[in-house]
Amino acid sequence: MTTDAPTGAAPHPSDRIDTSVAHPARRYNYWLGGKDNFQADRDSGDAMAAAFPTIRTAALENRRFLQRAVAHLAREAGVRQFLDIGTGIPTANNTHEVAQAVAPQSRVVYVDNDPIVLAHARALLTSSTQGATAYIDADLRDPEKILHHPELRRTLDLEQPVALMLVAILHFVPDPDDPYGVVRRLLAELPPGSYLAASHATFDHLAPEVAEEAREATRVGNAPGMINLRGRDEFARFFDGLDLVEPGLVSVAEWRAGAEPQPRPTAAEVSMYCGVARKG
Repeated sequence: MTTDAPTGAAPHPSDRIDTSVAHPARRYNYWLGGKDNFQADRDSGDAMAAAFPTIRTAALENRRFLQRAVAHLAREAGVRQFLDIGTGIPTANNTHEVAQAVAPQSRVVYVDNDPIVLAHARALLTSSTQGATAYIDADLRDPEKILHHPELRRTLDLEQPVALMLVAILHFVPDPDDPYGVVRRLLAELPPGSYLAASHATFDHLAPEVAEEAREATRVGNAPGMINLRGRDEFARFFDGLDLVEPGLVSVAEWRAGAEPQPRPTAAEVSMYCGVARKG
């Protein structure tokens, strides 16, 4: 089943779309070869690709990590509930499709703050009849709104394990916005046996002077949609107190990727870490 669009006087999503400003979800859609983007998104995407020529490879590998992580959580870990924040524009093999292919009763709540994502989610993120999907229009930096949203409470049972999916979203939260506190707050609401699956762009493979510029940008964190690169140790802090699933914190191209086409991209080509961990 799917949830109905909210009632009331809220503006239609199209009324909130600013096509003159790049948005991370639409820029990511552009890198993945999608068509739900505007010139500002393409210009921003091309500028980033000029500085990091393998960024499209990184986007594709990150998406594949998401799919492998969801499959593992549904199949091996037995998780039946997923909270996917930073959904992005729907494409093939979304979280609920992967999970429900393993367990049709899986229930998924998607969260994003782009009105284009909202419109597509309501139209395309349809669940199996045994499971459920819901969509919340919210920002990761507002965990209280997410956790207490009636759609989440109606769709997920927070007394049962939930997989919190923060895939390629944390690097859009600069240090002044306390990304570690946000993740701690979300995890605090989830019961033991829940999981965190996350990926994050890194400066670890950049030239030293470029890496230092990235560190400074993360500390300031003013530009909308800016990617705040972090090192492996900084990424590892998001998993404090959790039990990492093998193979631990690795490149998105390497995490349980034995069945993926070989040879795999190098860690430098994707420049993104990932990990999956269990709350004890």
